[in-house]
Amino acid sequence: MAAHHDHNHSHHGHGHHGHSHAPADFGRAFAIGTALNLAFVAIEGAAGFLTHSMALLADAGHNLSDVLGLLIAWGGAELAKRPASPRFTYGLRGSSILAALANAVLLFVAVGAILLETIQRLQEPRDVPGMTVMLVAGAGIVVNLSTALLFARGRKGDVNIRGAYLHMAADAAVSAGVVIGGGLILLTGADWIDPVISLLIVAVILWSSWGLFTESLTMALQAVPKGIDSEAVEAALAALPGVSRVHDLHIWPMSTTEAALTAHLVMPGGHPGDAFLIALQHRLAHDFRIDHTTVQIELGDGAECRMHGNGHAHD
Repeated sequence: MAAHHDHNHSHHGHGHHGHSHAPADFGRAFAIGTALNLAFVAIEGAAGFLTHSMALLADAGHNLSDVLGLLIAWGGAELAKRPASPRFTYGLRGSSILAALANAVLLFVAVGAILLETIQRLQEPRDVPGMTVMLVAGAGIVVNLSTALLFARGRKGDVNIRGAYLHMAADAAVSAGVVIGGGLILLTGADWIDPVISLLIVAVILWSSWGLFTESLTMALQAVPKGIDSEAVEAALAALPGVSRVHDLHIWPMSTTEAALTAHLVMPGGHPGDAFLIALQHRLAHDFRIDHTTVQIELGDGAECRMHGNGHAHD
């Protein structure tokens, strides 16, 4: 005998996370930030080609990757609003995970192209106008800092907004490095400085992309989301009054910002009632940021489930 309960997710929203509940006014920030950065990428890329500066081209590639990041964050916020359907019962929340994974793979391709060209430039350095490099990269600092400020207000309460803020702030720092490189070229006339700076930018992109790739890949494989301690969740469930055993506990990401949980609770004393289940759902949301919970109550000792193995629901 088992009682199954699936709560109404609207009882408590997903304020702990970002995409689906980003404040409406950040839609405007995403639009302005994307437009500013796309325009600058076009200018910086053209300047890089015209001046033969690999540092400018690498920085333009880095900025373009973060434009993709902004678009993914924005698109994720919009897709998460789509209602569930008979076929997509969770809506399209999972698309944010696929988009993040695709973004990481594209970044690796871009890094490979930049790296190949940079190695060629190191072997055959070309004259690079240091002043032009400094001016263009200086404009990049202004654009990136301006974009970061658009998201500064929401960075503390929203993971998605904080990600956009940190990406833009990091871009400003990279542009500052290009400015310094342009200054060194002016002072020394050494053409090798430009490709060396592009190598440093490649290293920055690889470092940030590897984290994005590994996290999005583990999410796509439905690993327990980063920041959730599954052992602590199991201990909290096992400590609930009336619970003698917990099994078939599964925690997985529904999107880049939302997690779901299913579990079987063995409660020999009988079904505890809806108040118990509602309190449990609120606790999981508050303590562990798990907003979508499904719990099955069992009255036996779980022997049948042990015989059949984990991963299956037994009524």
